[in-house]
Amino acid sequence: MASSLFLLLPLLLSAAATAVTASIGVNYGAYADNLPPPSQVASFLKSSTTIDRVKLFDSNPDFIRAFAGTGISLAITAPNGEIPSLSKPPGAAAWLASSVLPFLPATNISLILVGNEIMATADRNLIAHLVPAMRSLKSALSSAGYPHVRVSTPHSLGILSSSDAPSSGRFRRGYDRAIFAPMLRFHRDTNTPFVVNPYPYFSYNDRTLSYALFRPNAGVWDPVTRINYTNMFDAQMDAVHAAMDRLGFGDVEILIGETGWPSAGDPGQLAVDPATAAEFNGKLIRKVTSGRGTPRMPGRRFETYLFALFNENLKPGPTAERNWGLFRPDLSPVYDVGVLRAGQTGRPTPAPSGTKWCVPKPGASESALQANIEYVCSTNMVDCKQIQNGGSCFLPNTVQNHAAYAMNAYYQAAGRNDFNCDFRQTATLSTSDPSYGTCKFTS
Repeated sequence: MASSLFLLLPLLLSAAATAVTASIGVNYGAYADNLPPPSQVASFLKSSTTIDRVKLFDSNPDFIRAFAGTGISLAITAPNGEIPSLSKPPGAAAWLASSVLPFLPATNISLILVGNEIMATADRNLIAHLVPAMRSLKSALSSAGYPHVRVSTPHSLGILSSSDAPSSGRFRRGYDRAIFAPMLRFHRDTNTPFVVNPYPYFSYNDRTLSYALFRPNAGVWDPVTRINYTNMFDAQMDAVHAAMDRLGFGDVEILIGETGWPSAGDPGQLAVDPATAAEFNGKLIRKVTSGRGTPRMPGRRFETYLFALFNENLKPGPTAERNWGLFRPDLSPVYDVGVLRAGQTGRPTPAPSGTKWCVPKPGASESALQANIEYVCSTNMVDCKQIQNGGSCFLPNTVQNHAAYAMNAYYQAAGRNDFNCDFRQTATLSTSDPSYGTCKFTS
C-alpha cells in the first residue's frame, strides 16, 4: 500500500498543479522559530507565486512594512484585548494612527479584522464591545481618508446552534438578535464581508471522508430545500447563509478567513498526508474561484485565505497542528496546488555568504533612531533622497523604516566594520535582507 501511494503522489500533485491557476489568499502565521524574515517572504510571494492576498493574525509593523510596494492585499488583525478601547472613537483613532496609517498607502492594507473568533471566547465584555469597535474603526478610517479599507471580524462555525441540514442553520440563541443582526447590518451598510472559518477537516470521519474531500459520494439530503449536498464545504457555507438569511441579511458577502487541510498527523490518523492536503486545497481553490457558488448562493465567488503559508514548529497540540503549511521554512513547497508561477520551484536565491545589513535593534527608541537619521544624512557619505518624500524607501513613512535604510547605507559606505553599526548601541547586524518592494537596501 505504501509503495502504491508513493507512486500515486506525484500524479496527484501534478494534477493539482496543472488544474489550479487562480490567485488565492493565505494566512501568514509565525508561531515558529525557523521562518525566513518577512521581507524575504513578501518578495517570494510577489515574484514566485500567484498568491495575491495575505492575512496576518496581528498588526506587527515588521510584517506590514515588508509588503510595502508589493501590491499584495493585506488583512491585519487588531488584538482581542484592544477591542474595548477600539469601541470608543478616540481609541479607534489612536490605534489607527499607530498601527495602520503609517503604512498606508505603501502597503495595500485592504481589510482590518477586529480580534479573532471573539464569539468563541465567551468573554462577555469583548463580545459586547465587538460591533461598536467595528463601527468606530470604520468611521475613523473614513475620517482619515481611507474609506475603502474594510472592517470585519472572523468567526468559527461555533456561532451556529444548528447546521445538520444546511437549511436549519441559525445563530446561537441570545446572540442572533443582540450581536449578529447589528453586525450584519453594519456589513450591509458598509459593503464589507462577514468572515467565517469553515473547516471540513474538523468534521470528517471514515464514513464522510469522500464528502469532505469533494470526491464522488451519495451526498447528504436536505429535506426542506430538497437539495442533495455532495460536499461538506457547500453544506457548511449554506448553513451560515441560512442563519444570515433568517435574520434578513442573506445578501451580505461572505469571506472565507481560514480553511485548509494538514499534510502530516499522528500515526494512524486517516487521510492526513501531502496527497490529501493537495487534493482538498486544489479542489477548494477551483471551487471558490469558479463562480459556481453553492446551492443557496449560486454564482458567487468567495474571497478565500488558505490556512496556512508555513508549517509552524512551535504550535502545541497534535502533530497536525504544526503541519498546515503550503511551504516549508526554506520556501520549498510541502506540496503544490498550483500557486507557484511557471518555472518557479521555491527556495529563492540566498544572499551571498557573509552579506550583512545594519538595522535598528528591537526596542530602540524613536528619538534615538531619529538622531541616527539626522547624523547619517548630515554626512557626505549617504544620499538620503530615497527616504525623502517621493523616494523609493519613503513609504512606509515611519522613523523605524527610515532609520533602517539610513543606518545600513552608512554601515555599507563606511567600510562594513562592526563598529560602523553601533549607533550608541541602537543598531545590530543582520544576515536577512531588509529590502522590500522597490526599496532596495545597499549590501
